[in-house]
Amino acid sequence: MWRQESAERSSSLSLSICEWVCEDVRPTWSGGAPKFSRQLNVSTMAASQLLLLLLAGCVAASVGPPRQLSPCQVVQHDVFCSNLSLRGAPLNLPHPVQMLDLSRNRVQNLTQETLAFHTGFHYLNLHSNKIHFIQPGLFKDMTDLRVLDLSKNHLNVVASSRVNVGPLTAVESLDLSSNGLSTEMTDYFLADSPSLTNLSLNSNSITKIAQNTFSGSLSLRKISFHNNVILEIEDGAFEPLDNLTELDLSKNSIMCIKDFNLYNLVVLNLNKNSIDNFQSTQSSGLFKLRSLDLSENKMLYFPLLPEMNTLEYLDISRNHLQAVNVTGSKDERMIINLSFLRFLDMSYNQLQSVPESFFYCMGSLEVLNMSKNCISSFSVTNKEVLRRVKVINLSYNYLQTLTFKENSLQCLEKLFLQGNDLTTLDHQIFQRLPSIRCLQLQENNLKICTSEQNQQEAVVTGQNHLQLPGCVSFTSVKNLHFLNISENNLRTLCANAFVNTSLKVLDLSFNAGLELHDGSLSGLEHSLVHIFLKENNISSLNTELSSLRSIKHVDLSANQLSRLPKLHKDSSIESLNVQNNNLVTLDHQTFHVLEHSLKTLYMGSNPLSCCDSIGFLHMVRHSRVVVPDIEAVTCVHDDFSEPVSIVNVTKEMCHRPEVPKYASFFVVLLIVVLACLLGAVVFKCCHLRKQKHMRSFNA
Repeated sequence: MWRQESAERSSSLSLSICEWVCEDVRPTWSGGAPKFSRQLNVSTMAASQLLLLLLAGCVAASVGPPRQLSPCQVVQHDVFCSNLSLRGAPLNLPHPVQMLDLSRNRVQNLTQETLAFHTGFHYLNLHSNKIHFIQPGLFKDMTDLRVLDLSKNHLNVVASSRVNVGPLTAVESLDLSSNGLSTEMTDYFLADSPSLTNLSLNSNSITKIAQNTFSGSLSLRKISFHNNVILEIEDGAFEPLDNLTELDLSKNSIMCIKDFNLYNLVVLNLNKNSIDNFQSTQSSGLFKLRSLDLSENKMLYFPLLPEMNTLEYLDISRNHLQAVNVTGSKDERMIINLSFLRFLDMSYNQLQSVPESFFYCMGSLEVLNMSKNCISSFSVTNKEVLRRVKVINLSYNYLQTLTFKENSLQCLEKLFLQGNDLTTLDHQIFQRLPSIRCLQLQENNLKICTSEQNQQEAVVTGQNHLQLPGCVSFTSVKNLHFLNISENNLRTLCANAFVNTSLKVLDLSFNAGLELHDGSLSGLEHSLVHIFLKENNISSLNTELSSLRSIKHVDLSANQLSRLPKLHKDSSIESLNVQNNNLVTLDHQTFHVLEHSLKTLYMGSNPLSCCDSIGFLHMVRHSRVVVPDIEAVTCVHDDFSEPVSIVNVTKEMCHRPEVPKYASFFVVLLIVVLACLLGAVVFKCCHLRKQKHMRSFNA
């Protein structure tokens, strides 16, 4: 590439020489009379010939095709030279150049020559080079430069010279990520950057943010220190930045935040630090903070947030919270007003209980995630609590008690309860959720009520205890679209279990020994689209899928089916999974029904008979049905000791050569003749014995 650049420079130099010679020669010849000195001898003729040759070269250069900027790409005023092993920009760049991309090259020294003496850049990308020297004052004349990307270089070497890189007069966005910069090195890049609004210092070696770090760049709005080793933030480091709205301090080593007082900050990311305490300053001023990420820290208590705030997003997941009291206070009811909060994530903690009063101040909450804790009981009895919540995730706790009173949680659409110890619920609990659309109930021990149990009411027993039917009802949960009740040890699914629902997806998988009765899926004829019956040890499907006119996806894998369920000619099934069953032969009529709608079929791990599956093979080869696991589909053939891949089966393997009719006639005739001969021999033998006997008697 160096040779190529040298060639370009020499070519440009030759062109310049040609132009100079042409300018000097033209006046000499245009005058008509020669002006050469009489002292010139015979060599004058040779010189004249040389000048003529140079003139011809100049003319050829002027009329030849325009030079191409190779290998860079030029789009109007933007030049792209990324990943070309260049040490600098080509000299013949077009004028003006507003955007230059020299990323992923071999630039080491950043000078005027490196940039081909251009100064009119708006955007300059030098990402992923080997820059360890920057010419002092290089950016002084770049008054239009707005975006400068110097990430993934060796700017720590540049900073060791203790010379300011600036002034960066007009630069608004500066990326210094992955440069090995330590704490004081950033000053040489930020000392004279009055227009800077966006700064990235990700993946460096910064340990402290000093009080005067940003004194030369007071217009900053967004700063990112992600993935450093920050241990200390000096008091007042960010206070001069009145326009600062976003601050990313994630993946550092910060241990504590006290007296948080950045009133104008909107987004604060403290993810993946070692924070055990977060406290804001005691003030009646309004904080503009809307998003606070404290996930993956070591917090023991709920953060002490500003009293006057507009916080909408709060993530304190993956900490060590054992209770929701604030900063270790004894009164668990002490909580800061969070009336604007819409998203709260407290998952992956050690919470054992969350009182209903904790949510009194969260009137706008829409998403609540408390999964992966140790909560054993959860209840909402006040209709004003969580009145706008749409999603509640209580999965993978130790829930044994769940209570929702009438008219509570009117907006709840998704409820995640999987992976708990739920065995007994108020059988009408889900009918109290008028907006519920999605229920995740897998990995519990619930039973589904029968038609009779659905009509039972809770009975009050001694000491005002309620005796519940011991099952849960899904009938008349009118907006329910998704229900997962897999892994609940269900044994039977009675008729009309889902009547008056709008179920589109039903998962009943991993309920070993589950028995479906005729009418188990009644009421779902026109709504159900997906049904999952995987690994239920089903040997025969008593309920007919034919009645489900909207069904498109059926999973019957890992069961004991020896034949496919009968289907209606108007079946709409598009995807069918019957892997890992006991299918020996496939009903040709069933596949004929499926052919017009079926798009995907999974058939692997079945003991198919090769010769009884010719119809299936014909369908696969001559229809649009796709069998993704076709390579794993095998069959058994008498002539082979090992299963045969279904794709290798041919008709010839299953048809013995037929015996001609005339041969059969001769075979029959031969048998008759042999029988007659045998009879004659037997008769002859008997006759001779009789004669011999008579002779002996006469004697």
